[in-house]
Amino acid sequence: MGEPILKVDDINVWYGSIHAIKGISFEVYEDEIVTLIGANGAGKSTTLNTISGLLHSKTGSISFMGKNLAKIAPHKIVDEGLAQVPEGRRVFLQMSVAENLEMGAFTAPSSGIAADLEKVYSLFPRLKERRRQVAGTLSGGEQQMLAMGRALMSHPKLLMLDEPSMGLAPILVEQIFEIIGNLHKAGSTILLVEQNAQMALSIADRGYVLETGKIVHSGSGSELLASPEIKRAYLGG
Repeated sequence: MGEPILKVDDINVWYGSIHAIKGISFEVYEDEIVTLIGANGAGKSTTLNTISGLLHSKTGSISFMGKNLAKIAPHKIVDEGLAQVPEGRRVFLQMSVAENLEMGAFTAPSSGIAADLEKVYSLFPRLKERRRQVAGTLSGGEQQMLAMGRALMSHPKLLMLDEPSMGLAPILVEQIFEIIGNLHKAGSTILLVEQNAQMALSIADRGYVLETGKIVHSGSGSELLASPEIKRAYLGG
């Protein structure tokens, strides 16, 4: 498998006096979908925000493509090839779909933007249909597609998705997971944080289960899906 593109080693994160992340270590290899699952408040989003440089670990290290991310300013992390689609989508509601996508390309040379837009439109035909529409008028599912498309405009080597199915109707959840599968087939390496354990594990190569800031289980997506303990705790089985 070679070297992992992302290596998280023994991170501990505190919010004031609350020990939110307790000695987490995991890795992501190129061309994988790796998922972090767990209940609300388990530390999944905190882990992603620490990788992105928005929060800081008191210990350990996070390396991406062999570089120590602690030494890189958060706004420069996108330049290194790491893109995060935040929880709650956070698109620019007053801007059109096309303008939102162009905002995602702020680190890329302008000469390639038209080709990048076409690539995103081929992955998300709905966005092409709505390219002149103001993002605030899109449905939740369409805004999620837009947030993912915007992240892809920066040509990430790793795409981090934070709760992409949150607040979406079941039929849209299926659509979003189908799109994540298509992005993976098109060559994206993905780190997925998700409360919908069933859907996440069904598309993931590997998964890690977080409970109160600790990794308590790990394995392939299919192993975790089949585990009686995981079924009981997360899959309603």
